[in-house]
Amino acid sequence: MLISLHIENVAVIKSVELDFCEGFTAITGETGAGKSIIIDSINLLLGGKADRDLIRKGEHSLLVSALFGSFSASALDLIRANGLEADADGQLFVQRTVSDDGRSQVKINGRTVPISLLKAISGALISIHGQNDTGALLDPIRHLELVDIYADLSTTLEEYRREYTALTDIRNKIKELKLLDSERERRREMLEYQIKDIDSVGLHSGEEEELIDKRLKIRNSEKIVKNSELVYKALRGSDKGSAYYMIDRSINALKSLSGVVPEYEGYSERLRELSYGILDIAEEVNAVLEGMDSDPAYALNEIEDRLDKLNKLKRKYGLTVNDILEYRRRASEELSVLENSEELLLELEKKEIVAYSSSLALADKLHECRVRAANELECKVKGALEFLDMPKVVFYADIKEATDGDKKELNSTGYDRLEFYISANRGIDAQSISRIASGGELARVMLALKGAIADKDGVETIIFDEIDSGVSGKTARKIGLSMRKFAKTSQVFCVTHSAQIASLADKHFLIAKRDVNGATETSVSVLDYEGRVSELSRILGGINVTEAQKKAAQDMLNIID
Repeated sequence: MLISLHIENVAVIKSVELDFCEGFTAITGETGAGKSIIIDSINLLLGGKADRDLIRKGEHSLLVSALFGSFSASALDLIRANGLEADADGQLFVQRTVSDDGRSQVKINGRTVPISLLKAISGALISIHGQNDTGALLDPIRHLELVDIYADLSTTLEEYRREYTALTDIRNKIKELKLLDSERERRREMLEYQIKDIDSVGLHSGEEEELIDKRLKIRNSEKIVKNSELVYKALRGSDKGSAYYMIDRSINALKSLSGVVPEYEGYSERLRELSYGILDIAEEVNAVLEGMDSDPAYALNEIEDRLDKLNKLKRKYGLTVNDILEYRRRASEELSVLENSEELLLELEKKEIVAYSSSLALADKLHECRVRAANELECKVKGALEFLDMPKVVFYADIKEATDGDKKELNSTGYDRLEFYISANRGIDAQSISRIASGGELARVMLALKGAIADKDGVETIIFDEIDSGVSGKTARKIGLSMRKFAKTSQVFCVTHSAQIASLADKHFLIAKRDVNGATETSVSVLDYEGRVSELSRILGGINVTEAQKKAAQDMLNIID
């Protein structure tokens, strides 16, 4: 649920701090007072577009933050699946800032996260339904999703999609193998040429680095020879003048005195270790000298020629020698596939039959569950619509099975094509919901569907944004009663212009605007009983509120249907 909301420098809102409770909350106010800004601010917390035009005039940034808690098990699963955890109190603190240079920052429990992560968990936070949101009902794909939510098919769908993905992978490989013979032959010749081109150079991993290192040595060969000879001569080269000769003499001298000066024995051992090190260095330096090319110019030309061949291959097949070798490996694999395409095709076609059978079995299971769930959903929605003053309503889910010849045609959701049909009046044939013109009817259908799946979708907080458009009187009252019923299991907010709906709320917020030092500011206040009477009277009345309107407002508050 949404525990608290802080809005700062958003449009005409300077600063607003709101605390919420469980149950049903109504939000009212005059047109233009700023009700839509509250919704815009909450949308920012759900990952909505960061529009810098929302920043209050004269300010450089806006900030919206909210505290969420009391998550359902499925909501916690979604949060954890995205690498987040609620705090010790089971809460999430979400904060978003937008600066006037267009940059946006999101923090969850103090940790900066990408906007994509906020969008990923938005389904666990709040569900917003408004006049525009009824457009979701116009898309038959959403109809199937709603039935799947009601039937709790997420696990079966996940299992099916794994099988279907394996099936599509096999089918894609079959398509690749069924290239025209001429295309396959052209591709085979190209791969053979490329493999031969790479093999002709005889590459090995790390060769380029070795050549560059060797080239550097040859270019500095004179310096290397001169200084290496100096080192070798100083360490070992001269019998009487080398470091090794002098240390060896010292060792013998120390040994001759070890009987007189005992500690000299240890000194001689230490010098012996040193002499071994000197010999090692001398031999390694001498090896470098012996490895130097007798004809540096010729060796350098050989290296440059080799590097030129490598560079030509790099321009064709990759940025590094390892890239070229990897390209050659893939080309070899593809060539093998082409050369054995008939055998592979037969094998893949056998696998396709098995994979299709596995996918179809799960699709059949989905179909059976959807048929049962659709029948239940039809009854619930029809009952809810009858309550919402559509007594002659006909409502059903039309389920068709997609076929390709005599086979079921599978896609990522199975083979079902599902669409809701409705007729609001007797004697009129049912038609797709997508053809409903009345906003009031659409709103009631959406409300009925939401009510049917309210305990299935795992969302603890629902916001209805002016979905009462086009209805009034008794129907509006019944919409309010439906929301009040939702509020027994979910936290419900309703932005409304209807006194019949607002009067049923457990808590009532008033959005108002005022002039402060020549600037417009929006304020939000919680209404007490008298304040609610006054606000409901304003909604019911015209320019001047009458006693009759006040009495009607009192009656609405005092009588809960």
